[in-house]
This record gives sequence, C-alpha cells and structure tokens, in this order.
Amino acid sequence: MLPGIGLAKQSDRDQPMNYTAVYTEAFQKPNSVSTLKGKVQITQGTMHLSGDLAKIYLDGDSQISRVVVTGHPAHIQQLDDSGNLMTGEAATLDYDNVHGIAVLTTDAVVKQQGRGQFSGDKLTYDTQTSQITGESNGQGLVHGTFLPKPHPPKPAAAPAATAPAAPAPGTSAPMPAAAASSKQP
Repeated sequence: MLPGIGLAKQSDRDQPMNYTAVYTEAFQKPNSVSTLKGKVQITQGTMHLSGDLAKIYLDGDSQISRVVVTGHPAHIQQLDDSGNLMTGEAATLDYDNVHGIAVLTTDAVVKQQGRGQFSGDKLTYDTQTSQITGESNGQGLVHGTFLPKPHPPKPAAAPAATAPAAPAPGTSAPMPAAAASSKQP
C-alpha cells in the first residue's frame, strides 16, 4: 500500500455527469448499461474521463454507480480541494462513482501535481482518502516518486554597505563638498 497523493474534490460526485461520443446507446432506467464509442469525453465537476469506449452502469435507483473506460490510453483527471491536478492513464479505468474509487489497469500511471507519480500494472486510487494501492504482475514492479515539499523562496539579502574606494596611488582623495566650502583662501 502506498501513501496517498491528494484528495479529490469532494463536490464532484454531486454534479451532473455529461458526455460526448461518436456513437451512443444510452438508457436511463434501473440496472442498465449505456455504451459510448469513439472519442469519448465524460465530465462530472472537475473530473474528466476520456477514451475509446465507455460503459456507464446505472444501479436500481437509476443512479450512475460505475463507469468503465478503455483506450490507448484511457485517461482520468481531477482537481483536489486544494486545486492540485491528479491525472491517471491506463488501458482500462474502472471508476466506482458511489465510493469514488478509480482502478487503473495495464500500464497504469497516476501523477499528482507537485507531489509525485506512481506506476504499475494495477493502481487503485481512493479519491476520498487519497490512498493508492499498487500491484504488478509477473516480474514487474510498482514504481513511485515522492516529490519534496517546495520551500518558500528565501528573502534576498540586503546589499552590503560599501566603503569609498581608496584613491589611486599618487592622487589625493576628493574632499567632501561640505569640507571644501568651509576652507578659506
């Protein structure tokens, strides 16, 4: 289990889900599955899913319970409550709309803006707890990178006071203006 990389915007699942596709076979009835094909784009709040094919599953109350997107790659992106962008890509994205869990399989990569990146055969991202679980098949490994927290810039140092330059050899130093005017001939 890997530590989380960011909490998704909690209000997204309360927003309507919109889509565009080249072809659709849609049903809005209990326990149905709608199919979207070709240049699929799905949005819900700040969440954006895209791919070649999508299946939208409605539960017994005709509410969206799950969306499965496949593509080369399928893509997900979402802002967290702090405005940081999370992106993910894989051959298949299985998004549980009820629990806010995205399962990315086959060549999966998840990136969190300014925080890090994870890759593996299967990554599970919980948008409510920000927890990522990674798995790899066969000889593969799960890879992760945690970025250090950026430090605020240090204030610029004040320029050091400079002493007047010493006169060149064989010359006299110029007299300050106040001293020059007080001399009598």
